[in-house]
Amino acid sequence: MALVVLGAPAKLRAQLSLQDALEAAFPSPAVVERLTAFLSAEDLKVVRAGAGPDAPVAQRVVSYYLAKQNGKPLGVAYFDSHRVRTLSEVVMVVIEPGTGGPGRNDRIRSVEVLRFAEPPEYHASDAWLHQFDGRALSPELSLKGSIANMTGATLTSNAIVRAARRVLATHNRIDPFTATAGKAP
Repeated sequence: MALVVLGAPAKLRAQLSLQDALEAAFPSPAVVERLTAFLSAEDLKVVRAGAGPDAPVAQRVVSYYLAKQNGKPLGVAYFDSHRVRTLSEVVMVVIEPGTGGPGRNDRIRSVEVLRFAEPPEYHASDAWLHQFDGRALSPELSLKGSIANMTGATLTSNAIVRAARRVLATHNRIDPFTATAGKAP
């Protein structure tokens, strides 16, 4: 799977490997471990309720990348692949540990578009994506809440908001920052 350079203008981005994207999100000396969660029927029900009816969740096997430094969690990256209009998009959502208790205050550190097959004029800008920084799963994480729509790119806006809600709902259920070290939930 080909991924895109983070931070460059949409038309000028070069291809990156999955490993390069993770290294950009979690530079050395961070150690990144790929883990897999297997969601039960009950887990899936909870994740669907958290994500909301407009962010469908069907995936019961979830791979994620937990980054640690000196044994302390730095963040976790999830990759969400979805259709925007007729073509696909892949986003990397990085979640950082919150304060005040396990899993309940974890927030989005960043959302990066890694692959976008729709026409470039519908691509989310870095400035628009920064609206997600510091956000937790709440009713405000929506286009009817505090996320502004991109004029002329409503389908892209909706797709990324749904991805962020899916990732946060899944993250909150599997709670990787407090899971037993080395053991996937």
